[in-house]
Amino acid sequence: MPETVSTTAVSPESQTLPPLLDLQSVSFKYKDKTAVSGVTLSLDDGEIGAIVGPSGCGKSTLMRGIAGFETPIHGSIAMNGSVISTPDGVVEPENRGVGMVFQDVTLFPHLDVAQNIKFGIRKWHPDSQLQRIKELLDLFNLSNFEDRHPHSLSGGEQQRIALARAMAPRPQLLLMDESFSSLDVEHRHQLVPKVREVLKSEKISAILVTHNQNVGFALADRIGVMESGQLHQWDTPLNIYHQPCNRFTARFIGEGTLISATVLSERKLSTAFGTHYFENNERLQVGDQVDIMLRPDDILHDDESDIRGKVEHKAFRGSHFLYRVRLASEELLYCLADSHHNHHIGEWIGITPNIEHIVIFDKRNGEHRK
Repeated sequence: MPETVSTTAVSPESQTLPPLLDLQSVSFKYKDKTAVSGVTLSLDDGEIGAIVGPSGCGKSTLMRGIAGFETPIHGSIAMNGSVISTPDGVVEPENRGVGMVFQDVTLFPHLDVAQNIKFGIRKWHPDSQLQRIKELLDLFNLSNFEDRHPHSLSGGEQQRIALARAMAPRPQLLLMDESFSSLDVEHRHQLVPKVREVLKSEKISAILVTHNQNVGFALADRIGVMESGQLHQWDTPLNIYHQPCNRFTARFIGEGTLISATVLSERKLSTAFGTHYFENNERLQVGDQVDIMLRPDDILHDDESDIRGKVEHKAFRGSHFLYRVRLASEELLYCLADSHHNHHIGEWIGITPNIEHIVIFDKRNGEHRK
């Protein structure tokens, strides 16, 4: 077992608490292949994190490493300042104060709801068990479900019971591996905000692994974007969306496109649909060829505009349409339009830029030009 990190006594006024979870340059192998490479991130007490990325990017391997089921080949993992994983050894999963909820609901079919929740607190005093079960059932709006069996519950109800069971021992950290992926859209929309509310009320930190970025945005205080075993960015949802660190993150998170631009001066650039101003950036030189990221809300439908785009795809979103249009220059853009502006595929429509903040990427390496 790795040694516990010791700290020198300091006065309460100057003491800085370590993160609840701290990963430093952690790498893992899976079937003789490096599945996670040099991941560094931290999660403070009470925070909720989400790790998103395409299938096979290393999300679940990283989660298993945090849980203690995998030994890192490099780096370290610490909780509350105590090292729990290094290449020399790991603290056993059951001794980490970590709970887990998996993609497939694994309730015990022969036990009723109360017995399922009680499983992780079997050694508690019976009165404390009953109180904890009642607390969790009330939190998840499942009062009077104690005697029900899993087969009589809906998918969403089963998932809530699985979460309640994992939360019963009051773990310091709850790990959720694609815990909402088996639910239909309606149940996800109902359950995800409820889970966030319960986690916050219980003051339990959590990390969710998901391929569904909308779930990540709805649940998390911090989001990590992974690709091919690497963590590109670990940041707030707002910064991930509006300040992606590279092209992959920009394209993976949210809808949007990258278009070419030329730097005209220290604060001005030109694109196929006009001239735009950006914050002063000393790394950019006049004449530089760059890419800028545009989200759907950066381009608005405008019948009076001289800038025209040909509709190539449309998606009805209830209150609005999302159009993908191609400019005469062959650049592709997404555009938002009120729902009464129902245009046809192949139709040329007017668009106007509504860009409040320009995110610029290097054409050569795809990195954000800060």
